[in-house]
Amino acid sequence: MTAPLLLSGSANPSLGNAIARALGVAIGACLVDRFPDGEIQIELRSEVRGRDVYLLQPTRPPAGEYLLEMVLLADAARRSGARRVTAVMPYFGYARQDRRVLGREPLGARAVADLIAAAGIDRVVALDLHSATVEGCFRLPLEHVSAVKPLAQRVRELEKPSVVVSPDLGAVKLAERYARELDLPVAVVHKQRLSGSEVSARAVVGAVKGATPLVVDDMISTAGTMSAAVEALLEAGCMPEVTLCASHGLFVGPAMQRLSALPLRRVVTTDSVPAPQASGLPLEVVSVAPVLAEAISRLSQA
Repeated sequence: MTAPLLLSGSANPSLGNAIARALGVAIGACLVDRFPDGEIQIELRSEVRGRDVYLLQPTRPPAGEYLLEMVLLADAARRSGARRVTAVMPYFGYARQDRRVLGREPLGARAVADLIAAAGIDRVVALDLHSATVEGCFRLPLEHVSAVKPLAQRVRELEKPSVVVSPDLGAVKLAERYARELDLPVAVVHKQRLSGSEVSARAVVGAVKGATPLVVDDMISTAGTMSAAVEALLEAGCMPEVTLCASHGLFVGPAMQRLSALPLRRVVTTDSVPAPQASGLPLEVVSVAPVLAEAISRLSQA
């Protein structure tokens, strides 16, 4: 059988190169550019006919641009005779739109999943989706992998905390997974979301007084949830030595300003999306290339 081909879009080429090194293959050649009017220009320069193609593309901000780029790459691969096309999405944008609250908004996660299927993509590899319900939005097979183990290992190597904290009820199961890896108790912050970027923390359940907390979530976007959680923990008497840990470090909007105002020991995240440059944060980046390479290797042998 012909060896699988790894292609990378422009959303995170350094991760694509790292995955290629982990697999021991050369990354496929393709052109991703812009026409003068701003339209995305795609041209495959590696032979894809009869091959199992893996497209690496996190849909990081601006999510719509990178999503369309991935769709065009997939269409080009399909029309060039690829045997099977797999989208490797270390970060899946629109995952937070997995339910309708008011009844007047779209089910964004399902709409994007349908678009991915319409592009001729056969299956998806995703890393630490925002919630398990997102998988139900896909009509395609979805391979869900996680960065919890390598992140927890890095936290242990840096300086082991004394309690794992979920910043809201939605992240409790994730916090429990970290707690099992680190053999630590769990505390939970109860929050109220005021807007897309504003959060109010109301109470902390669990023993955090005098503790050095590890606050975990699937992503840090505007840092509203993390910031509110840390402030609630400080009011509850935790040590002013907080570690934040998340699979996806987006750091958009007021995130840097909010985080720089907190007594942070470390911010640990992955390279699912490119890390911010000169952030001023005590940032530790753990590569997910081995996790994704292992998934690709396993699927390519199926």
